Amino acid sequence: MKKTRDGVISVVLVNFRGTDDTLTCIAELEKVEWPAARLQIIVVENGSGDDSYERLKAAGTSATIIRSKENLGFTGGCNLGVDHASGSVVAFLNNDARPDARWIAEAMAVLEGDEGIGAVASKVLDWDGVDIDFADAAVTWYGMGYKPTAGQPDDGSHEVARDVLFGTGAAMFVRTEAFRELGGFDDRYFMFYDDVDLGWRLNLAGWRVRYVPQSIAFHKHHASMNKFGDFRETYLLERNALYTLYKNLDDETLATVFPAALALAVRRAVARGELDSEMLDIRRAGGDDQGTVPVSKNTMAGIFGIDQLVENIPSLSESRREIQANRVVSDRQLIGLFGKRDEPAYPIEDYLSGYDKLVASLDPLRISGRRRVLVVTGDAIGDRMAGPAIRAWNIAELLSEEHDVRLLSLSKAVDRGQSFELATASHHHQSSMKPHEAWADVIVVQGHALNLFPVLEHTDKIVVVDVYDPLHLEQLEQGRGHGHDQWDAQISDATSALNLQLAIGDFFLCASERQRFFWLGQLAGLGRVNAQTYSRDEDLNSLIAIAPFGMTTEDPVHSTAVVKGVVPGIGEDDKLVIWGGGLYSWFDPITLIRAIGQLAERRPNVRLFFMGVQHPNPDVPEMDIVGQSQALAAELGLLGVNVFFNQTWVDYDQRQNYLLEADAGVSTHYQHLETTFSFRTRILDYLWAGLPMVSTVGDSFADLIEKEGLGATVPERDVDALASALESVLFDEEAADTARRNVARVRQEFTWDKAMAPLVEFCRNPLRAADRSGRRQGRAALPSHGGAVVVPRRAKTYGLRHDLGRVVHFAREGGVQAVVGKVQERRERARRMAE
Repeated sequence: MKKTRDGVISVVLVNFRGTDDTLTCIAELEKVEWPAARLQIIVVENGSGDDSYERLKAAGTSATIIRSKENLGFTGGCNLGVDHASGSVVAFLNNDARPDARWIAEAMAVLEGDEGIGAVASKVLDWDGVDIDFADAAVTWYGMGYKPTAGQPDDGSHEVARDVLFGTGAAMFVRTEAFRELGGFDDRYFMFYDDVDLGWRLNLAGWRVRYVPQSIAFHKHHASMNKFGDFRETYLLERNALYTLYKNLDDETLATVFPAALALAVRRAVARGELDSEMLDIRRAGGDDQGTVPVSKNTMAGIFGIDQLVENIPSLSESRREIQANRVVSDRQLIGLFGKRDEPAYPIEDYLSGYDKLVASLDPLRISGRRRVLVVTGDAIGDRMAGPAIRAWNIAELLSEEHDVRLLSLSKAVDRGQSFELATASHHHQSSMKPHEAWADVIVVQGHALNLFPVLEHTDKIVVVDVYDPLHLEQLEQGRGHGHDQWDAQISDATSALNLQLAIGDFFLCASERQRFFWLGQLAGLGRVNAQTYSRDEDLNSLIAIAPFGMTTEDPVHSTAVVKGVVPGIGEDDKLVIWGGGLYSWFDPITLIRAIGQLAERRPNVRLFFMGVQHPNPDVPEMDIVGQSQALAAELGLLGVNVFFNQTWVDYDQRQNYLLEADAGVSTHYQHLETTFSFRTRILDYLWAGLPMVSTVGDSFADLIEKEGLGATVPERDVDALASALESVLFDEEAADTARRNVARVRQEFTWDKAMAPLVEFCRNPLRAADRSGRRQGRAALPSHGGAVVVPRRAKTYGLRHDLGRVVHFAREGGVQAVVGKVQERRERARRMAE
């Protein structure tokens, strides 16, 4: 087997008693727009039994002539040719076809631009370029591949490149690496459906087969079969269709489809036999009545095809085990490439009657196109949910309309009558994630899940990483009070966690255009902005998309009083400013409390209500800013008078009651890096409830408030400006009404279905990232100009300080259980090393 050379293409022609056609094909290949030094033409003289070999050798072409003593069929002939190929790409072209001048160049441009594409299916026309021979691929549920558009005029309606299940052996390209890795065409086929089988296996192994209409070949269409085919061709068609099903369908689908396919093959053989005038004399079996009985050739061909399946079942079973063990794509993911599967193909009355009975009774068409999507969040799922859990919940709810979805919490999950499955996984039991990873076709992750579970880090499933929350930027503020070394360690740990996610992900979600620019910079620094990802699309929308936090399309409805007239100190006619969500270090409630105190001097009925102090996830510690805020309110004499703290967390399904009793929503923060790239999800609740709002400048929502007139924005730490802005939206009816009208208009752009449209579209046709495609050996390795760059990680330190820092990190992320689990892991690792 020859070594391959990059940029060289080896074109394999199989000649069987068609030397004139072969010589014409070679002559046309020598004219294509491709450097001769990078083109290898291989002709396999396939045991023609005449003077073909001598004529080919004497022709003086540039082709390499390989002689086979016997006819290996199209399948074996192609495989023999590839054995002698030196190109990094092999092409197969029927010897009675001719290539367009750009046939090679157009296909190679696609293969060189996307490493995930394993094969290119050319567009094939008739010899005159009028009618279509191949422009689409389909396979029936009983295993027979076909070309839905064959014979139709080439009217320009098939000019868009797309993924297909297979390309036609008449004109196709395959990466030599992929071809050899999969064992090439299956020699057991001889001819017919070998191209269907190869394309199917390529897809199962994670390679894409791309139809490229600019890569064109022309075919003479020799008519080699009559209406129902001769004996040999018929049994090959029947047998190879069953071969293809048996090897490639997964266990669940095979159990449904294969019995029906076998029964239909028998019915087809009998039905065709009734129309067959050619009979064979078959010896009677058993009894005293010896002699022969006439049986249709077509009936015997069909039965012989099934018999060949039985004969080869041991080797087919071995092939099946290998294919199924190495597949990385499910039947659910491929269903969209199968085309119209309910295609009877043979217009015979008895056959069609049997076909209908099998479809109605055994339902072999039941393969669902619903993919299995695993959504992983570190937060608790239940009546009380923080932002990450709310986002994960709505992602799951939205995707469940089209797919089977499982929402997995690394904390706890309480049933809420959802339309999808709920589950949990434990931080300190690595194996708890394995069944979920095995179940999924697509995995959507946020937070530290990839770091906590190696099975996710090394998965071959398609991974969507939700980076709407820049964790490392949060640590710039959150870790400020922990001492410089621990602070730096927290930032570094978060950065390493995100770098791992950015290395592994196939598709990324961020919250705003600002964030997208930021993440593109970090992706570029890690080598993910490269020739492969850029070649797929220059704007990199296939790599990272804006999918902000969203809101429900249903209007909020006030069902019960919760604040006004309920909370002691807050009257029904008071003006209520609400702080939605929790209190974190990167916010500035201090300026807000002072501004409320100033405003209360002239507007004593103003009230500020902090909606939630205690985080719903018990493993998330209370931050210092909570105590500081309460202490300041008490010091200024505002606590319980003008400033109120809800010490628990509002139930997710009750939050609208709090919001609808408010007169304005507020969000104040400091001007720093976290602010610049943040996306304040609480603002969406204000939009949902129709509230005028006041925000500090500096984040993307402040820009929106200013642009759309949704309220007012103020400089950071400016007590006077903040007090004036709050007074305007609370007490100036004209200003408040204008803001409410604008809010009602803008809120329509932030519903969950619009916010998550990029993710919904991606899950309809999920693809590995262009630079993470093909053979995936260790997903944490990053491509970098032919080499591999390991994901940057913080240099390890050791000793008491390091250990204490790690305890703090894991306690913060996973609670006490996570710390215990990590200690157990270290002990187990030490024990194994000692052994």
